[in-house]
Amino acid sequence: METIINIALIIISVALIASVVLQSKGAGLGGLSGQESGGFFSARRGIEKTLFYATIAFSVIFFSLALIAVLLVG
Repeated sequence: METIINIALIIISVALIASVVLQSKGAGLGGLSGQESGGFFSARRGIEKTLFYATIAFSVIFFSLALIAVLLVG
């Protein structure tokens, strides 16, 4: 059971990292260092909205799996 949880944690963590990286499209190197890129606020539409909700879902699943892994070990 622990092996399945650990494999699921690895898969979800890779998916979470990918979804966060994909959200930073158009940010450029200035966005990575924290500098303001001079952009304006725009509503999330289409794939951006789906990616945003997927990131939230991946983070909730990751947190749940991490708690389950801790409870199994302890």
